Amino acid sequence: MSRASRRRVLCSIAALAGALAVPGRAADDDAAVTAPVRAFYDALLDAMRRAKVLGIKGRYDRLAPAIESAFDLAAMTRIAIGPRWTSIPKDQQAALVDGFSRMTIATYANRFDGYSGERFDVEPAVDTRSSGKVVHTRLVQSNGEPVSLDYLMRTSGGGWKIVDVYLTGTISELATRRSEFAAILNAGGASALIDSLRQQAGKLLRPSAG
Repeated sequence: MSRASRRRVLCSIAALAGALAVPGRAADDDAAVTAPVRAFYDALLDAMRRAKVLGIKGRYDRLAPAIESAFDLAAMTRIAIGPRWTSIPKDQQAALVDGFSRMTIATYANRFDGYSGERFDVEPAVDTRSSGKVVHTRLVQSNGEPVSLDYLMRTSGGGWKIVDVYLTGTISELATRRSEFAAILNAGGASALIDSLRQQAGKLLRPSAG
């Protein structure tokens, strides 16, 4: 075999090896993107199964570390507030992130207050979009009826985190929040929004609310 022929054979083998390796890498990449969602769901199911024993405060404490790990709450706060964020003083920005975080955790603790056979299904394949990667999931209710829940993921601190949630695949949680927050900011500025977030979290965490 000539030198040129050997080179062509080697190049073909290298190209084939590269092509065969791509699906494995893609699967590994998708698994890394879906991992935070799966971990969050594990904690959520545990809180649901033990809901009555834990109570609203116990569910909050159980979910807080899981949500803080899976969600980029600081980025979500900035996105929900929009362009006004840069004009808000640093101390108020920190208070807004804290208020938004507490309200988010309290919302999950309040809404998922029991278990009757529900499950969460996470699709292994991830969609790539210009805004990030999307993880598709379903909440399968006890009657078998599914509800689509999609998560927009972006890299943060060397890992993937949730930056938005889409109900039924189309309704953006942060788009809804932005409209709500804009009205409060227009009426009373950042201090009014901080107070509103604190009040919402407090209301959700009342024992009677759980």
